[in-house]
Amino acid sequence: MSRIGKQIIEIPAQTTVTAKSGSVSVRGPLGELTRDFKNVVTIAVEGNEVKLIPGDTTIDTKALWGTYAAHIVNMIAGVNRVYEKKLMIEGIGFRSEVSGQKLTLALGFSHPVIVSIPSGIKVTAEKNLITIAGIDKEAVGQFAANVRALKKPEPYKGKGIRYHDEIIRRKQGKKTA
Repeated sequence: MSRIGKQIIEIPAQTTVTAKSGSVSVRGPLGELTRDFKNVVTIAVEGNEVKLIPGDTTIDTKALWGTYAAHIVNMIAGVNRVYEKKLMIEGIGFRSEVSGQKLTLALGFSHPVIVSIPSGIKVTAEKNLITIAGIDKEAVGQFAANVRALKKPEPYKGKGIRYHDEIIRRKQGKKTA
C-alpha cells in the first residue's frame, strides 16, 4: 500500500481541480496545468479534497498510486507558488545572457552555446547566476538539468555549471616531485 497515495490531498482556497476520464486539470492564481493519467487509479474530487483509489492490487498500480498523488500535489503547489531552480556558473570567461526565448552561454568552447527556453518557463541571468522559474515542477527541473549537463562541474578546479546549493567535492590533483 502506498502511504503517499492513501493521503487525502487538500485543495487551497483559490484553486480548482477537475478530473475527468484520465485527465486532471488544476487552475490557480498563477495559471493552469493539465496532465493525463492512466485509468488504473481513479481520481475523485470531492469538495475541497482529492482522493486516489487504485483499481486493483498489482505492483504497477501500487507504484502509480503514489506517483499520481505526488504529481497532483506538485500541480496544486505550482499554480499557487512558483518553482525555482538556481544555477551557478564558475570559470574564467564563463558567462550567460538571456535574449528573448534564447539562453546564450559562453562555456569555454570555441562557439557560444545557445539553448531555447521552453514555453511556461522564465529564465533570468545575472553575473554568474541563472534563475529558472515556472509553475510546472517537472519542466523547471528538466530544463535546469539540461543546462547543467552542458558543462558539468569538474572536481579539480570546480569549473562548470552547478546548482546553487550543490557542493562539489574537490580532488587534490598531481603532486610535484
